[in-house]
Amino acid sequence: MRVTVLGSGTSSGVPVIGCPCPTCLSDDPRDQRLRPSILLEAEDTALVFDTSTDFRQQMLRADVKHLDAVIFTHHHCDHVAGFDDIRAFNFISGRALPIYTLPETLAALQRMFSYVFTPPEQIGGGIPQIIPTEIDSASFAVNGLEITPIPMKHGIMRVNGYRIGDFAYCTDTNYIPPESFELLDGVKVLVLDALRYRRHPTHFTVDEAIEAACRIGAERTYFTHIAHQIKHADLSSQLPDGIELAWDGLVIEL
Repeated sequence: MRVTVLGSGTSSGVPVIGCPCPTCLSDDPRDQRLRPSILLEAEDTALVFDTSTDFRQQMLRADVKHLDAVIFTHHHCDHVAGFDDIRAFNFISGRALPIYTLPETLAALQRMFSYVFTPPEQIGGGIPQIIPTEIDSASFAVNGLEITPIPMKHGIMRVNGYRIGDFAYCTDTNYIPPESFELLDGVKVLVLDALRYRRHPTHFTVDEAIEAACRIGAERTYFTHIAHQIKHADLSSQLPDGIELAWDGLVIEL
């Protein structure tokens, strides 16, 4: 299995428009963060988790020419607003693309992209062709690859993390329920939300993420959804063994 971090930034991306802070002015490429998403490849199967606001740029940068499905964590704009660019993969394959979502995420997509679900009289450049499947907490499979949802909270909002074999992706959370910690038992590689140093109502702080990572006990943990308050080089040297900051373009081999 191979995981590519397509975006490791928060909802505004980094650098933030008009911001003169040290991170936003940094020439370290690890401080250039697109909105959060990953690509997971296992044998002939390729999955993207979330169509971020930067989805098109991420697909071009990672040279992705084939997708088997998109799996959504939740429906905040930074995770779904690249949804229209799914149609590029329809053009390539000639087929509709399966998507897997929580029911509330599908309802939000239907509101935000109503033209996909109720096509207008004139389509113009085309619309995404999708095959939606609603999921909740039960495991499901894509091309025989088993995917286990990890129910979490993002403030008061239900979101999903996901476990695939020894790997788990848990972005956009500030609370992992006890039963979800059990679902993460034995995971070897973890990608986990860690927004900033100061407390936030819907995201783990760095200290909270360290505490959660130590409880999960993965061999390697990578923090993602990183805001511009964190400069990569400054925090990297302070993290415990086995915990690192993710960066755009990071490739994780399992």
